[in-house]
Amino acid sequence: MKFGVLVFPGSNCDRDAAYVTRDLLGQPTRMVWHQDTDISDIDVIIVPGGFSYGDYLRCGAIARFSPVMQQVIDHAKQGKFVIGICNGFQVLTEAGLLPGVLTRNRDLHFICDRSPLKVERNNLPWTQGYTEGEVITLPIAHGEGRFYADKDTLAEIEDNGQVLFRYHGENPNGSLNNIAGICNLQGNVLGMMPHPERAADKALGNSDGLRLFQGLLGKVAALV
Repeated sequence: MKFGVLVFPGSNCDRDAAYVTRDLLGQPTRMVWHQDTDISDIDVIIVPGGFSYGDYLRCGAIARFSPVMQQVIDHAKQGKFVIGICNGFQVLTEAGLLPGVLTRNRDLHFICDRSPLKVERNNLPWTQGYTEGEVITLPIAHGEGRFYADKDTLAEIEDNGQVLFRYHGENPNGSLNNIAGICNLQGNVLGMMPHPERAADKALGNSDGLRLFQGLLGKVAALV
């Protein structure tokens, strides 16, 4: 499996993601500059965290218009895998690949912490490394992570089982329904505010995030 990690001006979690896929999992990994327009060689696109374009205008709003994003949209429409983490989640909502929007945190403060998350379902490649209802811990670091959607959209997300992760216990940012991560209807696109790539190495004291990537690899290997 070949991973592609997008790199926008201002990205700061791209190398963290590449460390997981290339160094911990031993998978081919290519850093994809935002002006690239050919990602046909890639199986999984990672839209990383950071501050794409300095978060000017609105988080993810400028990155959404980078040349590579049309290719990412086409990649997703083909049923290939896309994951957006933190700022990457914001980019995916701006691009229309996921419903809802990420707004300013409830208390209007940037939050950098570890947060317990409940795994809502484990029948997708992203979560098959976990058990349904399991509580894991992942780092969070965001100022605009409050998930919001209008009443009808929120109901559709819930009814369709698109919520994969919820904040467990304390809701750190005011996200509606404690939503921390959602997928599209097909299940091949995942957006989440917590950082699995920052909890993937036992040397850091937590490898809960590694199982997300391992589960995806296991699913793809089973299909080959």
